[in-house]
Amino acid sequence: MKPSNTVLSSFGTTIFEVMSKLAIEHGAINLGQGFPDEDGPEDIRVLAANATAEGPNQYPPMMGLPELRQAVATHDYRFYGLSVNWQTDTLVTSGATEALAACLLGLLNPGDEVVLFEPLYDCYLPMVKLAGGIPKFVRLDPPHWTIDPEKLKSAFSDKTKLVLMNSPMNPTGKVFSVEELQQIADLVTAHDAYAICDEVYEHIIFGDRRHVPLMSLPGMGERTIRIASAGKTFSLTGWKVGYATGCADMIARISKAHQFLVFTTPPNLQKAVAFGLGKEDPFYEDLKQSMQSKRDLFRSGLERIGFETAECGGTYFLNADISSVGFDGTDEEFCRLITTEVGVAAVPFSAFYQSENAKQNFARFCFCKKDEVLEEAVEKLAGFFS
Repeated sequence: MKPSNTVLSSFGTTIFEVMSKLAIEHGAINLGQGFPDEDGPEDIRVLAANATAEGPNQYPPMMGLPELRQAVATHDYRFYGLSVNWQTDTLVTSGATEALAACLLGLLNPGDEVVLFEPLYDCYLPMVKLAGGIPKFVRLDPPHWTIDPEKLKSAFSDKTKLVLMNSPMNPTGKVFSVEELQQIADLVTAHDAYAICDEVYEHIIFGDRRHVPLMSLPGMGERTIRIASAGKTFSLTGWKVGYATGCADMIARISKAHQFLVFTTPPNLQKAVAFGLGKEDPFYEDLKQSMQSKRDLFRSGLERIGFETAECGGTYFLNADISSVGFDGTDEEFCRLITTEVGVAAVPFSAFYQSENAKQNFARFCFCKKDEVLEEAVEKLAGFFS
């Protein structure tokens, strides 16, 4: 038989699926895959159910329901001072992943170079390659995930079409500082490139840190697409409702790809998300404080056992140094061991690197679970490693 797509055939099953399957087989607490174990706000879910019953349930506009696009524009001004024309500068997508695909397909031509920060979320590289892009990696390492300015500069060239970045960053938990964002903006401008910013964890950020969209920096409004997600903001990851904000020209290019990917997104969910984006400040503060509390609970539990942990300024992922408890195998061996023998599943951190000499002494844990689940996981790990 003739071969399948050569890009996709070079990628195996995602590590999330592998570890989740192993967790199910062994009845382990799954702290590998990144989703909460409780559904989001009841009023949002009820509104979606009512919208389904009342209809209409036919195709909504390809760009998204006006009420959701207006809510996105209002949200971006409310939190970041971004002036967005909802009619030309917003697009509703079937999840942030589809938004990313539409951006890459709409902007890249074969041979264009794409700057990526690694460790990177697993869908980025396949998407870039499917669109014909050539990846150029800027490597970040634990425990502080700092950017080397020279390495960042060397990743850009006359062939650079865009930079794809994620802040707050999965899998590291890094929140890019204003200084780092300015370095990126300067290079994007100098090379007449674009920026695609995956900001789905924008409201899950800890301490005195704040989320600053790259789009808000001088001169970046016409070069940047900002992507966000109802799944992360409202703990409804199965809904797959995303939204992109950018200048009219960029949104027009991206919507041409969007129309041939999914065309549109369920109207009932769009209506519910529009309502959710209008929630008052206490909702967003509670989300932040809840996730920060879970991070602190789980991190302190790991540190009592003897694990050293990397910096985590946002998202719901914490990375632990497995060598700090005397484990001298690889991160994959560690994750398989604790899944099968301890009953706690994590993800080997090396899976997020593409360049050589990947760090193999870290495991990524997801802490957006009930407190009692996190406490049980800590108890299991403590019993084993003691």
